[in-house]
Amino acid sequence: MSKKPFAATHAGKAPGKHRYGVVGGLGVIAGADLLLKMIGAAQRRPEMRDVGIAFEQRHFDSGPSIADESYNPSRRKFYVYDTLKEMEARGIDTALVPCFVSHTFLREITPELDIRVISLFDALRDWLAREHPALRTIGVLTSTYVQKSGIFERELGARYAIVYPDAAVQSDKLMRAIYGPSGIRAGHHGGECVELLAEACHCLVTRGAQLIVPGLSEVPVLIDSLRSLVAVPVVDSNLVYAEYALGCEAAPPLREFKLGVVGGVGPAATVDFMHKVVRLTGAARDQDHIKMMVEQNPQIPDRTANLIGSGADPTIALLATCKQLEAGGAHAVAIPCNTAHAFVDRIQPYLSIPIVNMLSEVVQHIRAQMPAVSRVGLLATSGTVASGVYREVAEAAGLQLLVPDAAVQELIMQAIYGERGVKAGFTSGLCSEHLATAIRHLAEQGAEVIILGCTELPLIAIDVAVGQAVALLDPTEILAARCVALASESAAIPRHDSGKMPPLA
Repeated sequence: MSKKPFAATHAGKAPGKHRYGVVGGLGVIAGADLLLKMIGAAQRRPEMRDVGIAFEQRHFDSGPSIADESYNPSRRKFYVYDTLKEMEARGIDTALVPCFVSHTFLREITPELDIRVISLFDALRDWLAREHPALRTIGVLTSTYVQKSGIFERELGARYAIVYPDAAVQSDKLMRAIYGPSGIRAGHHGGECVELLAEACHCLVTRGAQLIVPGLSEVPVLIDSLRSLVAVPVVDSNLVYAEYALGCEAAPPLREFKLGVVGGVGPAATVDFMHKVVRLTGAARDQDHIKMMVEQNPQIPDRTANLIGSGADPTIALLATCKQLEAGGAHAVAIPCNTAHAFVDRIQPYLSIPIVNMLSEVVQHIRAQMPAVSRVGLLATSGTVASGVYREVAEAAGLQLLVPDAAVQELIMQAIYGERGVKAGFTSGLCSEHLATAIRHLAEQGAEVIILGCTELPLIAIDVAVGQAVALLDPTEILAARCVALASESAAIPRHDSGKMPPLA
């Protein structure tokens, strides 16, 4: 299956109406410099003077402070991810990460977020194209780690030739200016560190640089002192980043479709549903499969007991389970339980994500794949039969629904709930005999196709001859196929402002 990313949206928001967050702590001085320049940029635009900007800075120990070739960014990854998730939880929708090292791994993080993260490289690319359209060669001042990562070549190399200081200048001048005892990170804003940076810039000019881009967010802190010492323009990358973030409507985060599954109704049926989703997904590798989040809640009160007797109402438990899935980032919910669909209309209005209606999908499947069929048999729990939910959707589609008489319906209940029924872990023997009897019974009444309308019924083994005598439909399989199709189609479906899918047709 060729999956498309699921794009969240901030539709309807004008530039400057976002709630902004700046991830600080990655370089204390650099983060403060970006914040100051972002506030200044907002003040220069009357329509944005009341914009909200949150600055999140906590103690962050990244291990060895110098970002050399052997630097391990793992702790930085966790820090950035945790900070962005906390911002997301506070309702911040647009974030800036003023750190070039962090941009080497942002693509690993952003698919797991609903917050929009503005790219430093998008800002630079936009500014360079507008301000220097004839530019061909740029010099880059960045850490050895970022240089070796190749991110500047990947992000800007298609349009510009990228040059760096030679190895000796890189280590003895540039890295010392940032990380050395008299460097910017040690709190020095003049003297030796400015001279060292100027020497690194001179090296870039001799290598053909027409303009210098700081790939270290500390360099712009000294931009005014540095520019007077360099023969070519030096970009204030922090200012460019701030102005771009405030003025653009950059692409929203791209999210892979995530399916929420209400599990435990029943437990074996949940596993069967997931197995069918996996089997029906055309995948060549693990990453091609659909994200699924399962809330396994076997304590949801029995649906049939409520519909035909005095059993506890499962509505709130079903809604709470769906809410957990919604909170976990699911874009749609599947409930692999036919009887539970008697409660779907009650809970759908309280969700901002759609429940994929298994019953409607089954009837649509019959109409699309079996257009000549007019008489449909239903084998299901007494609760499903009594609720009339299948009858409503079948008759609306012009189908006559046939159900067993009382004696045969009791056999179906025994096959499902009996001591040797499928919910007790049996899939052959007495439950198979009862199911075969019920299938023959509906076939004799004229059923042209029979819906196995309890998600446990397809788990029961039946004789091959019985299965060939009349077409049997597995609603779990049909629901799984629809969810796989929905994941594939998701990028083309319009979204609400919440970033969730609209109700399914």
